Amino acid sequence: MENFVVSARKYRPSDFKSVVGQQHITTTLKNAIKNNHLAQAFLFCGPRGVGKTTCARILAKTINCQHRTADFEACNTCDSCLAFNNNASFNVHELDAASNNSVDDIRNLVEQVRYAPQQGLYKVYIIDEVHMLSNAAFNAFLKTLEEPPKYAIFILATTEKHKVIPTILSRCQIFDFNRIQINDIADHLKHIAEQEKIEAEAEALRLIATKADGALRDALSMFDLIVTYSSGNRLTYLETISNLHILDYDYYFKVVDSLLAGSISDVLLIFDEILKKGFDGHNFIVGLSEHLRDLMVCKDPATIDLIQVSDSARDRYLTQSQLASVSFLLSALTICNQCDIQYKTSKNQRLHVELALMKMSKLPQALSLAVLAQEDSKKKA
Repeated sequence: MENFVVSARKYRPSDFKSVVGQQHITTTLKNAIKNNHLAQAFLFCGPRGVGKTTCARILAKTINCQHRTADFEACNTCDSCLAFNNNASFNVHELDAASNNSVDDIRNLVEQVRYAPQQGLYKVYIIDEVHMLSNAAFNAFLKTLEEPPKYAIFILATTEKHKVIPTILSRCQIFDFNRIQINDIADHLKHIAEQEKIEAEAEALRLIATKADGALRDALSMFDLIVTYSSGNRLTYLETISNLHILDYDYYFKVVDSLLAGSISDVLLIFDEILKKGFDGHNFIVGLSEHLRDLMVCKDPATIDLIQVSDSARDRYLTQSQLASVSFLLSALTICNQCDIQYKTSKNQRLHVELALMKMSKLPQALSLAVLAQEDSKKKA
């Protein structure tokens, strides 16, 4: 039986053009190779799962490639590339600073740097989670990082740049990786689904992309999980929300409809149903805030692109946003925000959320009374 390989490894980018959502990084690195302006030390920083280590490996492979392509990508056919792809390259050394963070570990690395590569142009040292190095290890590394041999290149990767000491930062060319956009993640998941011959609903892929919070590796892990859970190589929206334990946005549309109708009983019954399904009241109020925010940005054509949902869901948001006034949405958002802030300190958390919902259900009546009072004052004036 063939061993299963997780998507994050199976579809890991092997060249710059296949890196997702980091074009500002890949373009700069390719131009550095093209113009022979490679720094002696790079610092790749950004959130988890956005391609820092992947880009470090691609850069290491490309600068040692013997037959680079016209657009300065690795050829993947020369001896150097084949050795790298088979994890047999003597020119690329990886160190996990999370478990090798002592002075002795850095001294061993510095000792290795003294020896020139037997073949190829560069010896590349990739140090992952570099912020985990001790202060003594950082200090032992300073001189080598500032004045390495001409054949040595260091690529440091970290999720916490603020923990790297300033003297290290000053010796590195710093690249800040972005969180990957929802559309980019969804498109990449769609490509993988097509490659694996999996029938995937666009709404399900977008939901996974949203839940991943900008981390492609997290999205791929969730994708594998739901495909394994599903039957018949299909990935549906309903199975996705069930597996990821996400509250279906239909509930938020129902809640807002009840709030606009001023029905306290309806909104309390919907909240009770949500709790019975095992969802947390805090997550519900945060989700309702996001829903109200999306309705707010739908009020103006200039900001409608700020809502990242499917076309069918966008139509529903547009329809509901026309029914809610800006005053209602702003007041409801304020109540939700206060409920969110005070939730953890509340002794009766269910009542705390219910009270917020009751306040919001009376907003339409309060706003209409305020309008009538304003009109009366104008008439008297």
